[in-house]
Amino acid sequence: MLTTLHSDPVVATLTRLLSAEDQQDVVRAFAAAGVDVHGEYPDLGAAELAERTKDVIMSVSREGGELLYLLTRAIQARTVVEFGTSFGISTLYLASAVRDNGGGRVITTELQADKARGAQESFAAAGLSDTIELRLGDARETLKDLPETVDLLLLDGWLHLRQSILELVWPRLRPGALVVVDDIDLHTDLDFAQSFLAHLKDPATGLLTLRLPVHQGVQVCLKLA
Repeated sequence: MLTTLHSDPVVATLTRLLSAEDQQDVVRAFAAAGVDVHGEYPDLGAAELAERTKDVIMSVSREGGELLYLLTRAIQARTVVEFGTSFGISTLYLASAVRDNGGGRVITTELQADKARGAQESFAAAGLSDTIELRLGDARETLKDLPETVDLLLLDGWLHLRQSILELVWPRLRPGALVVVDDIDLHTDLDFAQSFLAHLKDPATGLLTLRLPVHQGVQVCLKLA
């Protein structure tokens, strides 16, 4: 863990959440939830997906979390938007960095109410509630109202919705803002995953982009204009 994440409550909360994730078999968890990620997954509605997987921990890895902290600090981000709170692991890394940048806000969104409550409890335990605004509901609605300028966008929610969220937040992203996409190597055999990656790499999109070999692949993108 980055030594700058020095706050005992933050470290303790992240350790607890990451330990729970380590004990989970994600493949079995999805199977138990009745979600075939190679079959019906893209055809299920977002609300049904959220309910079926409400007990599945879907988050960044430790290394991915530290990367988020580093990138957020590097660009001195004060306003961060996250698609996909889950149990709040990535949110805690982002909020720690925003706090250490001197203050600001992480706006995150979660569709499943039980996960949102659990995340809020973790934010309070870590002492970061005042830095995090968690919006409950469908991100395609909850992220319509955003600050004028966004410094960093994390796309870590359902893969088949990421392009629509990027397009929604795009007008708020300042030149030089970062778009970070987690789990870019998952389900690359599916058409929607290939289409989104092509969109990120298309020069016409206006991004300078690089895949980093972190966990299951992280795509880091810089908005050029």
